[in-house]
Amino acid sequence: MMLKTLTFAALHFSVAFSVTYILTDSIGVSGAVALVEPLINTVVFYFHEKAWNLYEKNKTVQQTQPFQLHRCS
Repeated sequence: MMLKTLTFAALHFSVAFSVTYILTDSIGVSGAVALVEPLINTVVFYFHEKAWNLYEKNKTVQQTQPFQLHRCS
């Protein structure tokens, strides 16, 4: 799981730097944006993956449980 997160961070850094450099023509601004934005996004991505895995696990558990009928009294 951590390798996936690190490779995502490297790709994101490259894209963030390139797009910011094209827009600003500034290596300093591009470097700052490329360091801060992907770092924050990588942390968010990590927790998104954890939440998504929990969602998928709960969805699978709910699908395997028998449907309970409600009794009228």
